[in-house]
Amino acid sequence: MKITGVRTLIVNAEMRNWVFVKVQTSDPGLYGWGECSLEWKTRSVAGAVEDFAPMIVGEDPTRIEHLYQKMYRQSFWRAGVIGLSAISGIEQACWDILGKSLNLPVYKLLGGAVRDRVRMYTHLGGGDMRAVYESQQSADPQIFVDRALEVIDKGYTAVKVLITPPTESLNSIAAYKYSETMMSALRTAVGDDVDVMVDCHGRHSLANAVEFCRVLAPYHPYFIEEPVPPENVDVMAAVRKASSVPIATGERLVTRHEFRQIFEKLACHVIQPDLCHCGGLWEAKKIAAMAEIYTMGVAPHNPLGPVANAAALHFDLSTPNFLIQEDMLADVPWRWDVVKHSLKRQAGFWLPAEAPGLGIEIDETAAAKHPFKQEVLHSTTVRAHDGAILDW
Repeated sequence: MKITGVRTLIVNAEMRNWVFVKVQTSDPGLYGWGECSLEWKTRSVAGAVEDFAPMIVGEDPTRIEHLYQKMYRQSFWRAGVIGLSAISGIEQACWDILGKSLNLPVYKLLGGAVRDRVRMYTHLGGGDMRAVYESQQSADPQIFVDRALEVIDKGYTAVKVLITPPTESLNSIAAYKYSETMMSALRTAVGDDVDVMVDCHGRHSLANAVEFCRVLAPYHPYFIEEPVPPENVDVMAAVRKASSVPIATGERLVTRHEFRQIFEKLACHVIQPDLCHCGGLWEAKKIAAMAEIYTMGVAPHNPLGPVANAAALHFDLSTPNFLIQEDMLADVPWRWDVVKHSLKRQAGFWLPAEAPGLGIEIDETAAAKHPFKQEVLHSTTVRAHDGAILDW
């Protein structure tokens, strides 16, 4: 069996463009799908997939480690997030091919299940954070409370929220009071049986990150994500050492090489590799294995499309230090018209999918109804949905 072609399929899903990768083989009817969606870099990542294609056409798609090494190392210049995203999409598609060829789900090829279900959480968003914050003297946390109760009604036992004010306001007393008001209302509404995570998008400096964590600590966040920009690992480590709240980071890091300092400097409690960016499923398994040595948990980042959901399920089922999985199921109501699947959800958990490969199939006719559109930059950098929670 040989790879005969590699191409992308771009689907606009309003908040972002999904970038799907199709790897075709010489075996009739055998192909695989992966995903490498990358906001504001759609055309760049699709072009990177095209650049890698000549390297792997004619190769055996089941030699996944070999193909990864070839794409990562043979082009001399290291790939960066755009190139690693392209590699991730291709790599996932090869796992899909391997699973289909053996009539096995991918998680069984990644070591087999270490759990019988996967806990999920979803992002409540942050709305127009500037507008909300600027009216914070009378800010009503009900918008977050209503969203939280809605997703809990769907079976979720954990939610994440962005309650970090605009960066120019972060050091003010009002900013801390605003965040505390929002977190207090959420905790009161959902009770002690629901975990609440807080996203910061790297907005804080060291000093106010520590204070932010201190202010929210009485409400016991499950973790605080990216309290400071991820570029300076020493600063992240300083926050981690000063905070009584668990710290999470890693969604913007690629390959085990970028995660190495995080581990060596004990810069967080929870790592968040994105399987569509970090290098793919096998690279993510290597990253998780390194994290296990340092007793760090894994909570993969995933605000992306349906193929990313499927890939994450197989990773989560087979990874011992996995904690919880982010999903994005309420971006567009036609999500599962474009991608057919065998995934099952029960009371806020994904259940194992037994279909061969990743267990998904893309309807290219349905996908064609949603062609590429340039992403729109909103007044705040929030990646979460603001609409109603939709049924899966």
